[in-house]
Amino acid sequence: MKTKDFMKELQSKSVDELGSELVAAKKELFNLRFQNATNQLENTSRIKEVRRNIARIQSVMAEKANA
Repeated sequence: MKTKDFMKELQSKSVDELGSELVAAKKELFNLRFQNATNQLENTSRIKEVRRNIARIQSVMAEKANA
């Protein structure tokens, strides 16, 4: 998914939906790191992508909290 589309999708969600998406992304990151540690992960760039998505979700949540 493109970054702009992802950001538009995030901005249209409520804070509760963002929170649940944040939890899901953190679980995915944990699983990816675990797979990487056990040499089972083939696409290591996915870790970087998920970390950036977590930061994007947190940024949108902060914007909504300040508004």
